[in-house]
Amino acid sequence: MYVGVQGIGTSKHELQFLTRHGVTHMDSGPDAGDLDAIIRQRQEADDEGVELEMIHIGIADSIVRGLDPQRDRDIDEICRWIENAGKAGLRGLNYNFSTVSYQRTPTRYGRGNSAYSSFELSRYDNDEPHDAEAVTRDEMFARIHYFLERVIPVAEQYNVQMASHLPDPPAPVLRGEERWNYPVFEGLKRFSELVDSPYHGFNFCCGVAAEGLHDPGEELPPIVEYFSSRKKIFNVHFRNIRGGLNDFVEVWPDEGDVDMYTLAKIFHRTGYPYMLMPDHSPLHPDDVNPAGVSGRVRQGWAFQFGYIIAMIRAVQDA
Repeated sequence: MYVGVQGIGTSKHELQFLTRHGVTHMDSGPDAGDLDAIIRQRQEADDEGVELEMIHIGIADSIVRGLDPQRDRDIDEICRWIENAGKAGLRGLNYNFSTVSYQRTPTRYGRGNSAYSSFELSRYDNDEPHDAEAVTRDEMFARIHYFLERVIPVAEQYNVQMASHLPDPPAPVLRGEERWNYPVFEGLKRFSELVDSPYHGFNFCCGVAAEGLHDPGEELPPIVEYFSSRKKIFNVHFRNIRGGLNDFVEVWPDEGDVDMYTLAKIFHRTGYPYMLMPDHSPLHPDDVNPAGVSGRVRQGWAFQFGYIIAMIRAVQDA
């Protein structure tokens, strides 16, 4: 396994930020429908000594809401994106599948005036109308299954891993959506078994999984062990939280409730062979981001890169 990064561009400024901190593998966001753009960004990264190995794709509302007949047309388009990824030599595609996307409440603050992304259900308007109709967990799984049955055979044909992120945060219900990844272990297990394929798995966020647990320090390691040992994890967001279900903050990796060294040992022992990457880095007043450059070119990301590199070295040398 090795350090990586997601959501950053392929400008020289951004790529040299990565190589300066020992990062030589990445996920980015070129237009998956433009094969030439993917190839161009792969070459831009390669010229600076970085391998672009995955990209993010969006899943159309028609697919996550099960809206026919547009759903089939949009799935056909994703199949073309998978073909492009295979032709460009990418390892995989990362995606999200939920009607209610990333949700947070007001920022909380920590050491050195760091700004932490936060969620407190008691401060969240869970009755706020959502433009999608309420949906049960069973219906969400039915929509996911419909999607996977169409795209995974294409992924197998072109050797492209399809890596699903977990809805953030997990919760019994958010704005009418019963979250498919709650309860966490049962939801992820059901998802992983929808189709039987080595190309179907997770863009596994340690932080999101922890957000849906009552005691992440005790509950998360066996969940990681289960899915990593079964080769269902294609990418890892190696981040930490303080708190748990319905009340958490996303903190620096060395100060949360999860022992990240324990997770690193599990990934090493189970033979996980891909990227460990930061995500949702805390912000602080000293960071001023240049216009037009990814927000990942910040001190917080640099700290997390070094932390991950140290974790990998520690478990490999143990």
